[in-house]
Amino acid sequence: MWFQDEARIGQQGTLTRVWAERGSRPRAVRQTEYQWAYVFGAADPLTGQSSALIAPTVSTKLMSTHLKMICEEAGDDTHVVLVLDGAGWHKAKALKVPANMTLLFLPPYSPELMPMERVWAWMRQHDLSNRVFVDAEEIDQACAASWNKLTPERIKTITHEAWLERAN
Repeated sequence: MWFQDEARIGQQGTLTRVWAERGSRPRAVRQTEYQWAYVFGAADPLTGQSSALIAPTVSTKLMSTHLKMICEEAGDDTHVVLVLDGAGWHKAKALKVPANMTLLFLPPYSPELMPMERVWAWMRQHDLSNRVFVDAEEIDQACAASWNKLTPERIKTITHEAWLERAN
């Protein structure tokens, strides 16, 4: 069972908490330009296997490419049950779902059921917040560097769900 989601990372960045002296008001940069990268990410919480695609936008074609990448990462002889939200490009008629994959959609407005949301929070907290990006290439590089820090053990820790262990 894999979980898949997308995150928008970019110049309208996220502010996070920082360590500071009690009573002080530390300053943090916040960029106001409008340029982003989208990270298509998927992970298997039990094994820590993962797959990511960084793109300038989201679309059905890119989603089809990511589904193929997930199946390749999982292995050709493995049937993947992919849990995802109901975004339009996830349900489009033009979406090409590999034969060894079944899509399982979460109920609307239920991000707490998506372990990938915690991966995005970790990436933002550790690498992608409180900084200024020069251009789209730097955003892509930062996203790739942050994703590549996610070892299988870290992914298992971040995406852990007790019910998955019981179900397995």
